Amino acid sequence: MKKLSALALTLLVGSAAYAQDPGGFRLGLKAGATYSNISGDNVEQIAGSGYETSLGKYKIGYNVGVAATLPISSDGFFAIQPEILYNRKGYQIETDSKSTNTNLGTGVSKVEQEQERVLHYIDVPVLARINAGGLFFELGPQFSYLFGSKVKSQTTTKYSNGTKDKVEDNGGFLDYTGVSRDDAYKSDLSQFDLSGVAGLGYQTDAGLSINLRYARGFNSLLDTKDADNEPKAFNNAYTLQIGYLLPVGK
Repeated sequence: MKKLSALALTLLVGSAAYAQDPGGFRLGLKAGATYSNISGDNVEQIAGSGYETSLGKYKIGYNVGVAATLPISSDGFFAIQPEILYNRKGYQIETDSKSTNTNLGTGVSKVEQEQERVLHYIDVPVLARINAGGLFFELGPQFSYLFGSKVKSQTTTKYSNGTKDKVEDNGGFLDYTGVSRDDAYKSDLSQFDLSGVAGLGYQTDAGLSINLRYARGFNSLLDTKDADNEPKAFNNAYTLQIGYLLPVGK
């Protein structure tokens, strides 16, 4: 505990010492929440029937990684911010069948189904950044590599007498890199994505920051091996991050 307290004090003192140079080269960590889905022409061919693309139906995930701020101008007004992030994206589907459907069975009033597909990405955004006091704006490309996915589902059957049954199916992790030496890497999903990213945030002189971003994929998520009339689906993701970037090199 004493060692942790001493480390925390050292970081705070170090941050204060560099506070006079908020626009210099910085290096640190970032983490936060991801709110994502997919959208595009005929997207139901990928996600299944009942899929909705409204903002309230996005899937919640998370992201974590390292970031650096490289000043371009001497006053730090213009900078480049490259990052390497692990990001859990994907989509989810929620459907239900009520008792008006005679196929549900005797005594069944409702069947609710939830399914989500988790997409495991390594994101590498390289963003131009404008620093206006503590406020900053970001814009630029993001290169992403999909190295695996996992499908989770849950079916809840509700009966007329008030009871219910719940069945969960957590599928195994599918490795798309081929490291696992099986056929999982031969995926129907494209392993590479290029996105456009825009965001804004606030950073203190000490290096603590919070920012909100939106990323829109340009490459179709579905890889149908050059088939004609392939359905299109693109990643959409909002990220809310906190970060701590310390000055380096003084």
